[in-house]
Amino acid sequence: MMLSGTPLLRIEGAVATITLRRPEQHNRIDADDPGVIARHLEDIGRTPDVAVLVITGTGQKTFCSGYTLGQISSRLEDRSFEDMLDRIEQLEIPTICAMNGSVYGGGTDLAMSCDFRIGVRGSRLFMPAARFGLHYYPGGLRRFVTRLGPTAAKKIFLTAQNLDAEELLRIGYLTDLVEPDGLSAKVQDYVASILECERTAVRSMKRHIDELALGTWSEPAGRAAYEASLRSSETAERLAALSQGKN
Repeated sequence: MMLSGTPLLRIEGAVATITLRRPEQHNRIDADDPGVIARHLEDIGRTPDVAVLVITGTGQKTFCSGYTLGQISSRLEDRSFEDMLDRIEQLEIPTICAMNGSVYGGGTDLAMSCDFRIGVRGSRLFMPAARFGLHYYPGGLRRFVTRLGPTAAKKIFLTAQNLDAEELLRIGYLTDLVEPDGLSAKVQDYVASILECERTAVRSMKRHIDELALGTWSEPAGRAAYEASLRSSETAERLAALSQGKN
């Protein structure tokens, strides 16, 4: 059984997994954890074989509850949590959040920083910032608005309502929703599909999709990436293999 403690990194071939390990505290984020996860991300960046990152939690009740109330009030000069989430969001490789349970507070943005969020039935989301009188930090608001749209973001932040898993799927917070015992299999389906794709094309399109969402995209850069892929020997080999397969 995995022991409780700081987030753990495991790299197996092309797949990296970061696991939160405080199930008895709803997999909360402690003060030192952003630095630990940042170092894990550096290790992943130094491992060229890694093509996908999975972030998950221990246990079956909660994926992540974010910071404790005491830690929130001490974060005025500490942006380590925000910086960590920005780094996850900006990773070149696809990221999957395997949400093994409910998600609260800053944990909601940890999941949002990933490209895909796979949740389990019976889980829920709760964003209590407005109840604390807290204006959420800029990067988090940006992620929610650009990825979900203003209407869904307002429902999450301005009402502080509990949203169930079906509602999270409806508004696009969840990419997929499965029974708890089907989470691992669904994650592996995503991993397998990603690994079948050409890595350079995946990384390039992830970057351009994010830039389009943020309004920072350059059409000439997009055209250049497209034309480079047409000239790629990898593309030619894959197209030839598909053609031969059809015959």
